[in-house]
Amino acid sequence: MVEVFSGRTLLNKEGDLVDPEEALRNKVVGLYFSAGWCPPCRDFTPLLCDFYTELVEETEPPAQFEIVFISSDKSTEDMVEYYHDMHGDWLALSWTDPYKHELKKRYNITAVPKLVIVKENGQVITDKGRKQIRDQGLACFRSWVEVAEIFQNFKA
Repeated sequence: MVEVFSGRTLLNKEGDLVDPEEALRNKVVGLYFSAGWCPPCRDFTPLLCDFYTELVEETEPPAQFEIVFISSDKSTEDMVEYYHDMHGDWLALSWTDPYKHELKKRYNITAVPKLVIVKENGQVITDKGRKQIRDQGLACFRSWVEVAEIFQNFKA
């Protein structure tokens, strides 16, 4: 994941710049392509918030998981409002960063919402994160980690 965002900066909800190399190292990452104008996005985002909170904030030790929001909103203001009002304490790619278009192309994003689960180097674990969270709840994280470990062992 560090490789995917190499040379970029991400934002946290306070608007602070975050180094992706530090924030995403050794984590399974959910790339959340979403927009505030999209009713299915507004429906799924609270569920994703609960999933993230249980996994990262209420588990000891916290799960090695992070989300990066990639906005399809119509303006910076729309993105910031949606991010602050509905999203969890995860990270975001700045709305002004043109890299979002490259990410949408790389991960074949044709509609939102889409939650693509990737390992640290950006390799796709599943492009069905939204469906898996709806169907399996927290259990899907364990399968994502297992797939990431299989990829890692295969590479070694």
